[in-house]
Amino acid sequence: TNMFTSIVGNVFGFKALRALRLEDLRIPPAYSKTFQGPPHGIQVERDKLNKYGRPLLGCTIKPKLGLSAKNYGRAVYECLRGGLDFTKDDENVNSQPFMRWRDRFLFCAESIYKAQAETGEIKGHYLNATAGTCEEMMKRAVFARELGVPIVMHDYLTGGFTANTSLAHYCRDNGLLLHIHRAMHAVIDRQKNHGMHFRVLAKALRMSGGDHIHAGTVVGKLEGEREMTLGFVDLLRDDFIEKDRSRGIFFTQDWVSMPGVLPVASGGIHV
Repeated sequence: TNMFTSIVGNVFGFKALRALRLEDLRIPPAYSKTFQGPPHGIQVERDKLNKYGRPLLGCTIKPKLGLSAKNYGRAVYECLRGGLDFTKDDENVNSQPFMRWRDRFLFCAESIYKAQAETGEIKGHYLNATAGTCEEMMKRAVFARELGVPIVMHDYLTGGFTANTSLAHYCRDNGLLLHIHRAMHAVIDRQKNHGMHFRVLAKALRMSGGDHIHAGTVVGKLEGEREMTLGFVDLLRDDFIEKDRSRGIFFTQDWVSMPGVLPVASGGIHV
């Protein structure tokens, strides 16, 4: 939070500037060591799930709004039973009159356990813990832990970095994985001449804490975009990333053994 206050806090509002964009920054090891980083990281997650040597496959439950908790849970069960590793709450699913969060958590937990028992695999559903206050968010995370589910989800930009870091600390202390959704990122990173590139937001997330983050897809994009996307995918996963302007990596980044974040190829992929 203070990093962004210092670097992009005031300067973007200067009258003398018509537009300004932050493309990249280098996080010095002395500073990054003051952060916990991801609750678990890629290796610990694979150990927890006992799934190695392949991508993890998941899907978001649709229609995103309108299902009752019971029907939603049934859809989760069918997806997990059909072979997926994970299912996901849409970021818009929170606690609406047609499906309160507590009911959804209960039915999804039931579905996870049923699918696990029938397949002999560890399954999960990203339960959306994003809420209006930090206290409410933590209440949902605590309830998820009490149900024994493996993973919760948070919108780190709409929820805020402070809330996200608090949740990441709780997740590490209590063995929960943390999936991060990047809702609102395009407000900040879509304009090519103003705002911040997503690689900056990705670095900030790795420090704030998250085990997965949506990183877009390279399918159907231009070649340049593909290289840029693969560049910040490396920034999320690897310990040490060499400077490479052709891939949008403007600085050598040394994460000094901070756990890696699993980049998620988010929606719009049609098989």
